[in-house]
Parts: sequence; structure tokens; C-alpha cells
Amino acid sequence: MATKQTLDINETLNKSEAFFVKYKTYILGALAAIILIIAGVSIWKKQAAKKEEKASTMLAKGQNLFAANDYESALNGDKAGYIGFLQIAKKYSSTKAGNLANLYAGLSYYYKDDIKNAIKYLEAYDTKGDNTISPTAIGALADCYASTGSVDKAIDLLKKAAEKSSTSALSPIFLKKAGILLESQNKLDEAKKLYEEIQTKYRNSAEGQDIEKYIERVSK
Repeated sequence: MATKQTLDINETLNKSEAFFVKYKTYILGALAAIILIIAGVSIWKKQAAKKEEKASTMLAKGQNLFAANDYESALNGDKAGYIGFLQIAKKYSSTKAGNLANLYAGLSYYYKDDIKNAIKYLEAYDTKGDNTISPTAIGALADCYASTGSVDKAIDLLKKAAEKSSTSALSPIFLKKAGILLESQNKLDEAKKLYEEIQTKYRNSAEGQDIEKYIERVSK
């Protein structure tokens, strides 16, 4: 004779089975959708990895041309399979290599004295999440703005580069540049503050060795 507990269990099982039968189309459809999403993500990751690898290989060729001061070929390609920083930045914009192509394109234009395009590509470079290369990129952008007369913008960028830099070698360089620009605007107190920061934090740096004469100059 079945106990009440057994009957309750059987009833629960029957209800569960009835529920599954009634809604199996929806349940199986949902499962299929989840499987497709997982498979899609896996395929996307593989494709993204291949794209990143291809972009990195292409970028390396451009870096060699950049190092050889062949900025024109580095930017636009060498007609031997290398497509150039501009095309890498465009075709592989979703990759890290594509982002770096913006930086190299900006620097190439900078060395070609094409400041307008240098600013365009240096600004396109995403500096988030990086404290190694980004400060140099920001500093280069500051130099571009300074050369166009946008001194306030340049000063702000140099301060940002100094703050973002993770090395004691670069920060005092950016701070000193910002100080000199402030001097050009006759903002001597602000310049002095930056020079004193170099003296306090980066005394052993190359900039720190002779920073006292800068401090004296703005203290008169």
C-alpha cells in the first residue's frame, strides 16, 4: 500500500512531466539558443584571435619601416604586401594592433611635420588601461598642440602624461615641458610649482639635476 509520502512524490513527478511536455518546445528552444550563443562566442573568439595575429604581423612590418625613418611607406604601405598604418588602423580597428597603428600613424605624421594629421591619429589612439606607451602618446599629442599655439591644451596634456606615467624617467620630462610652457604665458607661480614637484619627487632624474636654476628663474 502506497504511503502518503510516496503519493506526494509521484504527484510531483507527474506534474513536472506534464509541465515539460507542455512547454518542451520553449525549453528546448531556449537550450538551443544558449548552445548557439556559446558556440557563437567561441567562434568569435577564434576569429578575433586570428584577426589580432594578422594585424600584429602586419604592424611589425610597419614598425621596421618606422624605425628606418621611412614614414611614407610606414603610413601608406610598401607595395610588397604591407598595407600601411592607415589601413591597419582602419581594417583592424577592433584589435590592439589596430589601436597601436593609430599611434604609429600619428607619430609618423608628426615626424613628417604634418601636425594636423598627427593630431587626428594621436587622438584616435585609445590610451585607456595602459601606463607604458600611453604617456608617450599623450606627450606627443601635447607637442603637436604646442606647435599650433594651443598652449593651454598642451599643458593639460603634459600634466596628464606625467600623472599617467609609471616611470620616474618620463614624468619629470613632461612636468618640465609644462613648466616651460607656463613660463611662456608668464604663469610663473604655476611653473614654479611643477619645477618644485620635480625637485621633490624626481631629484635623481636628469631633469632634477638642474631644476634649481629653473626654480630660481621663476622666483625672481
